[in-house]
Amino acid sequence: MDPANLTLFAVAALAIAVSPGPGIFYVAARTLAGGRREGLASSFGTGLGGLVHVAAGAIGVSALVLASAEAFALLKIAGAAYLVWLGIKTMREARIDIDMRAEPTGARRAFREGIVVEALNPKTAAFFLAFLPQFVDPAAGPVWLQFLLLGLVSVILNTAADVVVVVVASRARSMAVARPSLLRRLRQGAGLAISSLGVALLFTRRPVSL
Repeated sequence: MDPANLTLFAVAALAIAVSPGPGIFYVAARTLAGGRREGLASSFGTGLGGLVHVAAGAIGVSALVLASAEAFALLKIAGAAYLVWLGIKTMREARIDIDMRAEPTGARRAFREGIVVEALNPKTAAFFLAFLPQFVDPAAGPVWLQFLLLGLVSVILNTAADVVVVVVASRARSMAVARPSLLRRLRQGAGLAISSLGVALLFTRRPVSL
């Protein structure tokens, strides 16, 4: 692949990665709700979920889903419902008093949920199918391999940006440890934010063309 083209892609992908979006807000909310471990687990989970779309796009599955209004709607509803459920669950758990001196738990669950959230997000599929092909050069080798490579770089950059957000959000959470009532409100707000992302996803329109 052309080095100049790769450089342009890296710059564009980095700009997109650091731009505030649903993924960043999601991992920030999970961090405020469950601590750094759960935030990092969510970041890596959404990263793996993004790779699902990259792999699917490479073999054309995502294109088929986006070409079908029914398939897109089902994926959108499933993803939105899952986010709303996670948000409500987080708000309910915020009412339970926990020992903040103990190490946060639930990282495995946060990792699994991160995978599901991102894998069921049709906007991620639309993004990869609209963004990556612009930097694919058929003369440079197998198109599917270039798609996978560019997708992997994009996911790594997105995950790195999420990790930075987790670190910042975890510091904000640690400052609230001495004030249980404030922490409870932060966790409730985080749950509301996650549910709101689900509602926003529900109104996502299927791309007319890619």
